Amino acid sequence: MGEINLANSSGRDAVVATNSVTSVKQIRWLDEQGRQASTVRIVKSTLSHELPALLDEHGDLSQLSQVLIEGDPEIDVENTGRLLKETARVFVDKDRGIVRNVRFWEIIKNADGSLRERRPRQLADTNISSDTPLRWSGVFVPKEQAVRKFVFSGKAQVQHVNGLTYDFLYAMAQELEERHCLMLLGAGPKSNQPLVLRRGGMPYRGFLEGRTQGDQYSLVLHFSNLELKTPKPDGGSQ
Repeated sequence: MGEINLANSSGRDAVVATNSVTSVKQIRWLDEQGRQASTVRIVKSTLSHELPALLDEHGDLSQLSQVLIEGDPEIDVENTGRLLKETARVFVDKDRGIVRNVRFWEIIKNADGSLRERRPRQLADTNISSDTPLRWSGVFVPKEQAVRKFVFSGKAQVQHVNGLTYDFLYAMAQELEERHCLMLLGAGPKSNQPLVLRRGGMPYRGFLEGRTQGDQYSLVLHFSNLELKTPKPDGGSQ
């Protein structure tokens, strides 16, 4: 459970809790014989048996094709299919050596997929639970328009921590429900900066949705880092 410093439409703020949204439904996966099935991770291939390594060993594709017909050099009989448990991500270079000093770059593309900008990635600090609250931007997007314009990649439920914050969040959810809109939620004095959930994490646009039922409320913060745009015939976007 995390926390977020949030302000309402009147400018009053409070630090409340956030929690990941999980499904209450319990799903069991069964095979054809009714046995319990579960997802596992296995080794698909090793670096020494992937295409670049095989090309270095056997030459061009024509020679490699003949080798593949005659045998199975792409299969590591000792490791292919082995179950994975504890793993860690590593980066490798073109020679399949481990890289220990990695520099990340941000790639900005246009709507048609062409490159617009390439820049070093900046490790931004988290800004959702800082001393400056996330203020209402006043920008409301109808739900019907939001689901067709933005790609939502995650969400978090905003929850009260005591009786005072219950009233605070309930009124906020009720106001959003009456508008039938999502409200753009951003950081900074003008609420126009992206949300950073953790240091060095992906920056997101935040969209706040509210619903009520009796004395119950649901306040959900949706995250999006991709906007859908239709390319123009000349390669631009509209």
